[in-house]
Amino acid sequence: MSRPVEELAPKDSYLAVSEGSVLSVAEDGIILDRTVFYARGGGQPGDVGVIRWDGGEVEIIDTFRKDGVPFHQVAPGSELPDPGTPVEAIIDWDRRYLTMRTHTALHALSGVVFRDFGAKVTGGNMIPGEARMDFELDGISVEFGKMVEDRLNAELVKGYPTEILEMAREEALKDPDLIRTKVNLIPEYVKEIRVVDIVGLDRQADGGTHVASTLEVGRIEVVKTESKGRENKRMRIRILPPEG
Repeated sequence: MSRPVEELAPKDSYLAVSEGSVLSVAEDGIILDRTVFYARGGGQPGDVGVIRWDGGEVEIIDTFRKDGVPFHQVAPGSELPDPGTPVEAIIDWDRRYLTMRTHTALHALSGVVFRDFGAKVTGGNMIPGEARMDFELDGISVEFGKMVEDRLNAELVKGYPTEILEMAREEALKDPDLIRTKVNLIPEYVKEIRVVDIVGLDRQADGGTHVASTLEVGRIEVVKTESKGRENKRMRIRILPPEG
């Protein structure tokens, strides 16, 4: 592909609409020169929504990377625009925002567990409103999960701000907070590391979308605790609906 793709989601998580044009079309999807859709990665699902153009509209059922750029997947048999067509890309904002709240909750969870118990994260995944995170813990129990739930909710209401930083790889590798979140696993060709800093609570290399403050997360519930091996313990959380 000769032209670069401008990805807007990592720059501004709150954008819901973007204008651009079609770079290329495949049987099952579209590549745009500029897109607000987040391509799934790092445990965060890809955006869904619609792409519109003069005289047409197509539903986007997933977004993922293909040849290194966001690929907007469509349902089989969809009518697609021609290359060069100006389009408007519109994400499902409610789903994106719930995903942002979920993602920030996971980072806050990792911060609380590391601060209070010294446990590093070994893995994680999410869907909008629900997520799981694995930790290097010797043991886990329902009671432990409840204790973490109470501590996490107490932190979320403090309104820690979320900041997005770009760091040189060499600088990032010297940061003890980033080393504990396995920044060294990022491919060598990545020279600039995107860092999500929940200021005062958690700091991780991450490419996903987040809310601007932990206040936006709301309350969470630890719904299940599981042992997945001798030193791999899992917590499953969900975002609770607003009270009242």
